[in-house]
Amino acid sequence: MKIIKDLLPIIIFGAIYLLFIYGSDILASIPKIIGGNSMSVGVIAVIVLIVIILATAIKILPEYERGVIFRLGRVIGAKGPGVVFLIPIIDKMVRVSLRVVTLDVPTQDVITKDNVSVKVDAVVYFRVVDPVKAIVNVENYYYATSQISQTTLRSICGQAELDELLSEREKINMKLQEIIDRETDAWGVKVVSVELKKIDLPEELVKAMARQAEAERERRAKIIAAEAEYQAAQKLVEAAQLLAKNPISIQLRYLETLSTIGQNNAKTIVFPFPTEIAEIFLNKKPQEKS
Repeated sequence: MKIIKDLLPIIIFGAIYLLFIYGSDILASIPKIIGGNSMSVGVIAVIVLIVIILATAIKILPEYERGVIFRLGRVIGAKGPGVVFLIPIIDKMVRVSLRVVTLDVPTQDVITKDNVSVKVDAVVYFRVVDPVKAIVNVENYYYATSQISQTTLRSICGQAELDELLSEREKINMKLQEIIDRETDAWGVKVVSVELKKIDLPEELVKAMARQAEAERERRAKIIAAEAEYQAAQKLVEAAQLLAKNPISIQLRYLETLSTIGQNNAKTIVFPFPTEIAEIFLNKKPQEKS
């Protein structure tokens, strides 16, 4: 189909040339073949020729496309959207889409700053903002953007450490977008955003990170248990000081303990021991020493 469109201006030019050179002979011979007036046949031929010329001269561009016009090989600008008129044979139009393009960057083998080998892939969203630059300044802006994205991805990820690569993705995404956008500005391409999709780590490194995370959780558990013991000791000290101020409260706690033990169906024999007896022995020892 593209070959036919390229050859159509040549065919039209050849038809016009033959019409001017051998027009009278052709118009005179047509009535003998199909019968009829030579004047009516000439009018029909002219109408058909005009229709063919208009078909090649009128182009309709949708809202998301622009047409870069070349006149005798020189660019005269971008036109569209809507109806665009071209001069047959002289003008040539190249369509350029202005919609956002999704570019999937292939997986790249990267060695980070701390000498860890990882595999990284990303996705780049870009669009053409200057159709003339996108056609004139670069042969294939899509392929060129793909190559500069791969090179920049390897370079930026190689300058970061593994922890930074895993925890600061947003910072790396912004840095990638800034560099790629600066490189593609001369091609009329605007990079909308860059996102790291996946970071594949070696299996040994994944196991080491899992052990590290497990050890970190155990450390936190021991710290929390130690803090709980410390708080419990503080509360016990406060409770002992409070009981010392009111000795009768010790007897109440003693009776509550007996009630708690009696609720269980255990084979336990409990002998109540009055605390007053303990006080007698405690008071007697200091007197004997004196």
